Amino acid sequence: MAISTAAIGPIARHHPIRWRRVTGPPRRAAVAVAAARKAIEGVSDELNAVAAENLDFAPARRRVRAAFADVQRRLDHFLFKMAPTGIQMEERYKTNSKGMEIFWKSWLPKPGTTTKAALFFCHGYGDTCTFFFEGIAKRIADAGYAVFAMDYPGFGLSQGLHGYIPSFDGMVDQVIERYAAIRGTKEVRGLQHFLLGQSMGGAVALKVHLKQPEVWDGVLLVAPMCKIAEEVTPPGPILKALSLMSYVLPDAKLFPLKNIGDLAFRDPKKRKVAEFNVISYADQMRLRTAVELTKATRDIESQLEKVCAPLLILHGAADKVTDPNVSKFLYAKASTKDKTLKLYAEGYHSILEGEPDERISSVINDIISWLDSHTETY
Repeated sequence: MAISTAAIGPIARHHPIRWRRVTGPPRRAAVAVAAARKAIEGVSDELNAVAAENLDFAPARRRVRAAFADVQRRLDHFLFKMAPTGIQMEERYKTNSKGMEIFWKSWLPKPGTTTKAALFFCHGYGDTCTFFFEGIAKRIADAGYAVFAMDYPGFGLSQGLHGYIPSFDGMVDQVIERYAAIRGTKEVRGLQHFLLGQSMGGAVALKVHLKQPEVWDGVLLVAPMCKIAEEVTPPGPILKALSLMSYVLPDAKLFPLKNIGDLAFRDPKKRKVAEFNVISYADQMRLRTAVELTKATRDIESQLEKVCAPLLILHGAADKVTDPNVSKFLYAKASTKDKTLKLYAEGYHSILEGEPDERISSVINDIISWLDSHTETY
């Protein structure tokens, strides 16, 4: 299969749902709400109570992230334990043209180090740029690259209803707006600019490139979501019904998803660490979000031959969340002559977070080596 309903970021902690009547706007009578979040082992009852808060809106997600900050820094994971020190980091919120407050973060090389180029990250579905990617970004910044990432509207620390994508193209446009502003700053103005997209973020990165083919100097994709195989695509009448329902109940949590954590992480100990990504979206997929992801993958599939930037595709050969055969399809269809596809034997979906330590290090090194080979003399 190509994707499991939708491509998921490295963290997915889905749990059963229950129904309850709610008061509020008359546009719907009931919504699906999450059951109590499973307790996280090894933390206090107080912190578990914080993690169980309703995370529909950004202020709650920001409170929860702050409450877990010390715990997350002490987690037993290669990305946290082996992260370089001395990296210049900054976190900011910026209100965009839609009036939404967007969270973004930068990781710059150590003071006195020449910056080779800038890398802009697009995270996966349900995820945030403030957990596992912290360790990845520090490794890449330590190699001399300015790294930037943002949380999409409705994800992580950015404003918006949690896990809700009313328009995939609209979300992509907001990514373009934020990254255009960053590309104009003195730190990276005049440097080469590369995109890095993981899972659903691969679809975001591809859409950004397709909308701005002359802007980006290369696209790097990790287990990208760029096509849905026919065998997992709902029949036409069902898709039409879901699309119609999404106009009536757009943000209802009605689209079932399997718990794919075990499919995404080959190392079970790292799978347990993923539970500490407490602001990831873990509920059933919102109806409009599911429809938008389906539309996005179909649109991308129809335009793969327009991918013209230098291209690196990395994928776990045993990935059951996004099919590595789809990455082969992308590699074959992309018009760029400068393209590389690497499959990692026995690798699962989360090759940057859920593999043995040596594999994670190898994947990050492959990213850095490719960037080095595509960066002009600095």
